[in-house]
Amino acid sequence: MAFDGLTIAALVKELNDTLIGGRIYKITQPESDELLITVKQPSSQHRLFISADPSLPLIYLTENNKVSPMTTPNFCMLLRKHIQNGRVVSVTQPGLERIIRIDIEHLDEMGDMKKKTLVTEIMGKHSNIIFCDENENIIDSIKHIPTSVSSVREVLPGRRYFIANTQDKLNLLELSREAFDNAINRKSAPLYKALYGSISGLSPILSQELCYRAGLDGDLITSAFNDTDITNLFFELEKLKKIVQTGQYSPTVFYSGSTPVEYAAIPLTLYSKAPDNYTFTGLTSMSRLLEKFYAEKNIFTKMRQKTADIRRVVQNLIEKEVKKYDIQLKQINDTQKRNIYRVYGELLNTYGYSAKPGDKEISVINYYDNTRISIPLDETLSISENAQRYFDRYNKLKRTYENLSKLTLEVKNEIMHLESILTSIDIATNEEELSEIRKELADSGYIKAHFNKQKTNTVSKPFHYISSDGYDIYVGKNNYQNDNLTFKVANGNDWWFHAKKIPGSHVIVKSNGNKELPDSTFEEAARLAAYYSKGREQDKVEIDYVLRKEIKKPAGAKPGFVVYYTNYSMAIDSDISKIKRIE
Repeated sequence: MAFDGLTIAALVKELNDTLIGGRIYKITQPESDELLITVKQPSSQHRLFISADPSLPLIYLTENNKVSPMTTPNFCMLLRKHIQNGRVVSVTQPGLERIIRIDIEHLDEMGDMKKKTLVTEIMGKHSNIIFCDENENIIDSIKHIPTSVSSVREVLPGRRYFIANTQDKLNLLELSREAFDNAINRKSAPLYKALYGSISGLSPILSQELCYRAGLDGDLITSAFNDTDITNLFFELEKLKKIVQTGQYSPTVFYSGSTPVEYAAIPLTLYSKAPDNYTFTGLTSMSRLLEKFYAEKNIFTKMRQKTADIRRVVQNLIEKEVKKYDIQLKQINDTQKRNIYRVYGELLNTYGYSAKPGDKEISVINYYDNTRISIPLDETLSISENAQRYFDRYNKLKRTYENLSKLTLEVKNEIMHLESILTSIDIATNEEELSEIRKELADSGYIKAHFNKQKTNTVSKPFHYISSDGYDIYVGKNNYQNDNLTFKVANGNDWWFHAKKIPGSHVIVKSNGNKELPDSTFEEAARLAAYYSKGREQDKVEIDYVLRKEIKKPAGAKPGFVVYYTNYSMAIDSDISKIKRIE
């Protein structure tokens, strides 16, 4: 994801369409590096959010408001003094730089018309909001940058504002074929890197997209391409330039499952070669895209942070149980020779009379398979004592095998249970769902239970989807929800789906009394069971499905654990992009 020059260009068009001619009604500074400017038009009102946060600089139109601090910061007071009630006359972008200039006309104390410019620079850790007069002198900025911080450009009151040209990149809107050829030929680097390293406004992902559209492998070195290849790439740049000139943008967000991974002002066709679980959503507004993308990204990031500790605990428990399981399997393997000891004992009781005192072994016919077998003997013991010693070994290994078989099954179920909890953590979207997971871990004895002084009656809800044929489909987010869905929400004639022999959610299709459901509903429910399982990254996942009345829960079983003895199965992908979800 990149806040590149094309994203800025799409925003500039939107701001021009929305803000030009509007009056600045309100200016607030919610955070030290943020502004929220309200612009009133004759029949509408718009909020412009600007952030120079070094970790996440942003600018977009929003309908959301933010609480202002009790004490108004100095920069905000300065803006109110100069441009409160001012009129927005233009919104521009120099070339395809990541810079937005908002020109504002206002009346000064003497009643004379003046012009001021609010410059927003979206440049990562160097992002800033700079307020300039009509002579391009800096009045103030939300961040002061002295020489000790930057030797390239000071950003201080009284200094002249200019755009630092430190990369010597070409302007796409003025690009000639000759200049393009020279720039590419000078760089010995992968083609996509040479592209964004030579032309302003391009990000790595946008450069890869242009290479893909031109039919070129952007990871290959520039010298690997001939004149025809470079011509095709230049042609794609020309088409991109036309999009900027005409303002024909197509803001799009790309998802991996439900996680937003990328956005762009144009469709990224290179994702057509990505796995099936990549989906996209088109929006008409670049502002709406940015707000949606970063809001969803923020939820995902916060959930990853919140689940880090609990995820680590579960992963450590799984590793511990897997090691125990491996040791037990090795011990079981060591007991496989138990039956030969039984055979030795039986054969000694049958043929032992033929052994002579002091023999160290005896060769006899194994009447089980009619082969000759040599049986080692302890010459200090009698034949009957040798036979009894082999029977004792057999019985000991038999007891060990039986005990280990039971323990191994318990450990295997423990691993499956922990892996199902790990899958629940991946699915969790809010604190209520995490609380349910922590409760399950505490109830199962994996972690200590903590007393909550503030008890809440809030209960998380399962995912709710509607099939293309109109049937309700519910997906459990954790094992407690799975049990509730299967044994309380579902009726006997509803359909139950689950990934075969791997951790995953219980999926219930409400049949509404119908004995038969359309094939498409079965397939959509199976896709949901595949997606909300540990096997979601596989090309195909085998799904078991059966009527709910066939599902049983053994006494004392862990949450989410059920058994069934008759079922149907299908192998299906995990693409749920076309299944409608009810929020």
